[in-house]
Amino acid sequence: MIRKVLLVDDDAAVREALAQTLELAEYEPVTAGSFVAAKDHIHSEFDGVIISDIRMPGRDGFHLLNFAREVDPELPVVLLTGEGDIPMAVQAMGQGAFDFLEKPCAAADLLAVLERAIAARSEVLRDRELKRELERGDPAARMLFGLSEQAEALRERVRSVAPTHAEVLVTGPAGSGISKVAEVVHLMSPVGQGPFVKRPAASLTPEGLLTVCGDAAGGSLFLDEVSAMPDSTQYAALELIEQGIDARIIAGTTSDLSQLSGQGRFNVDLFYRLDVMRVRIPALSERPEDIPIIFRRYVAQAAEQAGIAEPEITPEHLASLMAQEWPGNARSLMSAAMRFVLGMPEEVGQSADLGLSEQLARVEKSLLVAALGRHNGKASNAAKALKLPRKTFYDKLARYEIRPEDYRR
Repeated sequence: MIRKVLLVDDDAAVREALAQTLELAEYEPVTAGSFVAAKDHIHSEFDGVIISDIRMPGRDGFHLLNFAREVDPELPVVLLTGEGDIPMAVQAMGQGAFDFLEKPCAAADLLAVLERAIAARSEVLRDRELKRELERGDPAARMLFGLSEQAEALRERVRSVAPTHAEVLVTGPAGSGISKVAEVVHLMSPVGQGPFVKRPAASLTPEGLLTVCGDAAGGSLFLDEVSAMPDSTQYAALELIEQGIDARIIAGTTSDLSQLSGQGRFNVDLFYRLDVMRVRIPALSERPEDIPIIFRRYVAQAAEQAGIAEPEITPEHLASLMAQEWPGNARSLMSAAMRFVLGMPEEVGQSADLGLSEQLARVEKSLLVAALGRHNGKASNAAKALKLPRKTFYDKLARYEIRPEDYRR
């Protein structure tokens, strides 16, 4: 999470006061008394923002702003103005400054502007990293979205199992994208240039299995929902795997094959042959911080497919998405994105059977999450924005099992 702030002011007392304010807010200020001292800290991957006075001896804040924009046009620069310098600040905004504050500025005003600048910088750096991953030709980065620890763990697991020839078992809740993960495993595997053949396991006969194995020769065969494979076909699959076939087997399931095999409802030997390397997909409820990223991607895809411009997505809308349960996982989020792009009203199926108190609870949770998102996970600022006593605010967070640190960028 971005915490660095470059403070530039020729007045040592002002620099020290601003630095103390930022340190109390858990930022990491780096101070400089002039343009010359500051410029060595400014580079295109600087993971922070700049706050600079406009009036300084020698090269002033305008020089610093122009220098920063030459290095990186998307690096946020917030300018501090003295009394009567508002016209200069407006001019600076026209030249690309992120925002300006009049000195002396209240701590709350400073932190509010800083939070917006940090959020903007975080988004830029995230997009650049994703672009670099895509340019490296990494299908895991291109197709498996998310910045949470769980999302990165999933990508790393896919990268580790893909280069082998061993069978892979992909598990996850319904709608989590099992077939997509299977395809990524195929694309990153030694047979990635071969065919990727996907078949619902429930409809396969022993003869049909033999046929699709031939279709997948030199590539991968994905058995979708392998738990539903008929008994006779399970025996045939086990025999083919033991004989060795010219196709990599990737199986997917939303069920617990270990439990099913223990109950005699799935061939235990086939289970052990398929479960050589397992990839588990986390549910959206395990990584709500990824919901905004995935939703934005789906909105972009939906808008492109529909041939219309992408609609604006407000922080409040993203917060409301994060507050929902999403039992259908990525599949239901994709549907929501399509409805959003087409301007269709949200479906109320998830809450239509809830009582008033439960519906109000969901709205309250959504507002709490929205406030934390706007204030970078700072609980005290979010409580103030909602006009709630701190104790009441924390009680509500505990009730809904909301952790402020999950919303810090």
